[in-house]
Amino acid sequence: MRATLLAMVAMAGLSSAAYAATEHYAAKMSTADEVPPKPTGGSGTVDATLDTATHILTYTVTYQGLSGPATMGHFHGPASLGTNAGVEIPYSGSLASPIKGTATLTPALEKQLADGLLYFNVHTDANKAGEIRGQVLAAK
Repeated sequence: MRATLLAMVAMAGLSSAAYAATEHYAAKMSTADEVPPKPTGGSGTVDATLDTATHILTYTVTYQGLSGPATMGHFHGPASLGTNAGVEIPYSGSLASPIKGTATLTPALEKQLADGLLYFNVHTDANKAGEIRGQVLAAK
């Protein structure tokens, strides 16, 4: 009886792992995509992976050419390109490029991500509302 129960538990674990997927997302960050656009030479990228079993988003943000040191960086949403929104996924680690982080997403945030309604931006002292921004979209 115990062996049968252990086998059933093991099979259940295997079957849920079979349904897990890894989804890839990316963004090109630019000063032109900030709202309003910024007249600096900053740019960057976001590379992110969502594990659909654990709901953990793992991301790396690289940037260069900012007007000064980064003071903040985070995901905003829900917002389409050209629209501003509040912070949805805060970041509190080192802001030196590359920024590396993880976040556990709620079902609502996973939907915003899948629908292309999250963006990442990096702030500086000269551009307190954000200097570069990129809409995070499913990577092809």
